[in-house]
Amino acid sequence: MKKKTKAAARRGAKRRKTVLAQRKVAPQLPSRASPPRMSVTHNGAKLTIRRLRTQLAKALARIEGLEASADTDSLLDIPNRRGFERELNRSIAYIKRYHASGALIVLDVDRLKPINDEFGHAAGDQVLKAIVAVLLRNVRSSDEIGRLGGDEFALLLWKLALEQAIDGLSFTFRGRTVTAGASAGVAILGPHAEAGRALEQADSAMYVRKAQRRHEA
Repeated sequence: MKKKTKAAARRGAKRRKTVLAQRKVAPQLPSRASPPRMSVTHNGAKLTIRRLRTQLAKALARIEGLEASADTDSLLDIPNRRGFERELNRSIAYIKRYHASGALIVLDVDRLKPINDEFGHAAGDQVLKAIVAVLLRNVRSSDEIGRLGGDEFALLLWKLALEQAIDGLSFTFRGRTVTAGASAGVAILGPHAEAGRALEQADSAMYVRKAQRRHEA
């Protein structure tokens, strides 16, 4: 009985050694069910990059829209003072570099306050929109029109026959015909022009012109 037990134990030990040897020799094959970990990481990085690029494009478009609205007069859809001064500085830089010339006009609407007082601000807004339409018809696409604030406009252009066109406008409110008109002050822009100084000169010239037109009326 003891001999059989010892023999069985030896056979079991041999089988265990054989199995262990086979395990050491047999290579570990990769599982086909799961892809390599590196491929998963690479695909995840590509998706993240694509998502971030999309978010960046949307953010840049949003920033561009906000900058445009910050530089535009909401009522008249033309540059406000901030937007116009930026374009004026660019134009002066161009004039200095290429020794060009241009004209800066500051234009103040006449009799807008009495129209607002008597007929309301909606009537005044109608006058302002009509004046901007006239200005746009009388300038080239390369020229610039901006609203400095209230009833004051600025134009960067090389065509000066604007007062007469605006003088020809008439409006009917509550059965009455009224006119507005405008007085323009001009500052000539040369290679040594400065934006602030040019605006001051055009503004001063506009007030001189406004006084002249009062005496002419």
